Amino acid sequence: MFIFNSSIGKKFVQAVSGAFLIFFLLLHATINFFSVIDSFTGKFGIAAADDKLFSAGDGLFKLGCDFMSTPVISIMVPVLALGFIVHILYGCWLTFKNIIARGGVRRYEVSSTAAADSWSSRNMFVLGIVIFGFICFHLFHFWAKMQLPEMFGIGTFENNPYVLLTVVFGHWWITLLYILWFVSIWFHLTHGFWSMFQTVGWDGQTWFKRVKVIGVIVVTLICLLFVTVAVNAFVQANCMAA
Repeated sequence: MFIFNSSIGKKFVQAVSGAFLIFFLLLHATINFFSVIDSFTGKFGIAAADDKLFSAGDGLFKLGCDFMSTPVISIMVPVLALGFIVHILYGCWLTFKNIIARGGVRRYEVSSTAAADSWSSRNMFVLGIVIFGFICFHLFHFWAKMQLPEMFGIGTFENNPYVLLTVVFGHWWITLLYILWFVSIWFHLTHGFWSMFQTVGWDGQTWFKRVKVIGVIVVTLICLLFVTVAVNAFVQANCMAA
């Protein structure tokens, strides 16, 4: 097939699946950031302290989690996650094929001067491996405690995401590891964002510069949201323990 045999087709698959990744992360970061807002209204501590109050509460994070459970979102999230998985697996396959074709480890060579000398572009595979490793780390902390028991009856179900945030991010070293993960995501996505638009033909001199700036803004916003959530949860956990 053209989409799998041509270089343009391969890049197109990565571009589309990368768009799924960015949209998924933006949605995820926004919902999680509601917990930060709840900490300023006092609803974070109340909901984390009592499961009954959490169930009856109206905190934004609680409402966001309820929204994520609606039928439309329940269908959309697996689709976005599938695009995420395709992006990772297809990226690994392309890198492997490139290594074999070039007879070495000179990856991500492109003729475009926009990508030349870019540290991110030269290390996309390494960044991808780091990000994938932390995804497994993240799934163990959250998905395995909420969605996995609820969908398949495996493990102990944690109904209160406020508690889960404080349990995970209450450890400084875990918070630090997550921040390093978000930094890796920033480097990966800042290259991936403009590369995605370049693949679909938005590489004119005027618009391409704007796309790169927009990409940095969007990706920085996503990563800052995640970092703020992690740091806030760490503060909440240690303040409540004090």
